[in-house]
Amino acid sequence: MSSPANAPSPAAPNADDASGTAAAQPGRSPKAALLITTLLLGVLSFQLNASMVTPALPQIGAHFSADAGAVAQVQSMFFLAGAISGPIMGRWSDFIGRRRALLLVLGVMAVGTILCLLAPSMPVLIVGRFLQGVSSAIFALAYIVLRENLDARAFGTSVGIIAAVNGGVAGFDGYAGGLMTEAFGFQSIFLVVLALAAIAAVCIVRIVPGGSAVSDSAAMDSAMPDGGTAVSGGTAASGRMDWWGAGFLSVFLVCLSYFVSTGSSAGWTSVPALALLAGTIASFAAFCAAEKRRSSPLIAVHHLRSRQVWTVIATTVLTLAGIFAIMNFTVVLLSQDGKNGFGLSASLSALLFLTPAALIGVFAAPLAGWLTGRVGWIRTLRIGTALSLVCAVAAALFVDNQWLVLAAVAALGIFYNGFFLTSINGLSVLLSPKDAPGSLPGINGASFGTGASLGVVLVAPFAGLGTQGGYAVALWISVGITAAALLLSLLVPAPETD
Repeated sequence: MSSPANAPSPAAPNADDASGTAAAQPGRSPKAALLITTLLLGVLSFQLNASMVTPALPQIGAHFSADAGAVAQVQSMFFLAGAISGPIMGRWSDFIGRRRALLLVLGVMAVGTILCLLAPSMPVLIVGRFLQGVSSAIFALAYIVLRENLDARAFGTSVGIIAAVNGGVAGFDGYAGGLMTEAFGFQSIFLVVLALAAIAAVCIVRIVPGGSAVSDSAAMDSAMPDGGTAVSGGTAASGRMDWWGAGFLSVFLVCLSYFVSTGSSAGWTSVPALALLAGTIASFAAFCAAEKRRSSPLIAVHHLRSRQVWTVIATTVLTLAGIFAIMNFTVVLLSQDGKNGFGLSASLSALLFLTPAALIGVFAAPLAGWLTGRVGWIRTLRIGTALSLVCAVAAALFVDNQWLVLAAVAALGIFYNGFFLTSINGLSVLLSPKDAPGSLPGINGASFGTGASLGVVLVAPFAGLGTQGGYAVALWISVGITAAALLLSLLVPAPETD
């Protein structure tokens, strides 16, 4: 983005907005600060659900007399629901409007939160956590709303602000969750989340315009296999939500998630793993077949093949696989290993190796968003990915030096938490197909969990050895994956605003 002249065109109001509020008319749109604050409340309702519950897991297990497997599902089902909801809600919002989609997501999360508060058993709590996980879609919806209501430069900064909480609230949210659990019990966390969601919903009703901004040009550019029309006058897309595609995509994501986890534990050639692999392939094939027959698909197959879509998704998956495994797995094990690592306690390990990157990211992400308006989205992405690779190499080279590893991981707070996450989230909006602007942000959001799981699975056999050589191999595997991500980032096309 070289100048404000590249700002997005105003969008017409959505049919679901009875007041006729224009989505992006400068004279009538909400002030940027109010809009960003409102969306920030929404994304925090998800983020606190993710991070504050983590230290409460032991108490949850003890309260319900549950084993480790059941306790693990408290988090795994939460994130699985997030992976499924992002693509579905992002695309559905093209039809029902962004505001309705945001309120629907918060409503489902509220129901799940109440279930968690009143849960008489672990299975009920897990169902509640699954419903809470739907709130992950708020991130994708927030980015789309910002794109439709702010000019190009303000959009970059606002994406950075939202991305700043993607990894937690400066690392203190988990600590606060632990304190609340000890003082008031794990239910207190859900009360806080429920109150925050209620405040966010009221603000969304008052601040967020009701429209979706599928533009006139999208109607002309979109190719509809059966002759249907996508949009008219910037209002909500005509036709119907592609629920068949949503169903097949959901099955694909579930099978893929369980294939990765089952393969890593039971073996990649085990019967359960092979069955899940077959389900993954079959559901993806069914998804592609269904999309070819829809007038308004979840995402058209020809878009999946386009460079502006698959390169973004692949870059996200590989970067998450490389960097997430370093920050949240290998270095965590290394720092707490008393024999071949740094021998730190769990709390000191988190304080030194997790909190600094999260805290730095809070300031680096808005800076990265501001930078996109000066050097462009693509250059910011490549700078972030390249310097994240440098940090990964430094950690691998000096695996036996606690302070150099600490410095490398802290620097990832700038280049990964800040530059990469901001730019890839912004590009998922800017490069999304014009006839389905909610599709790529949602699918890209689902790719975060896929990449993170894949990275941990690939390095776990080596980091789990508990030897210095094993940690080094795990880090070099992450280096190789991140290098592949950098090469892929060179193929990501520049958006029109760059």
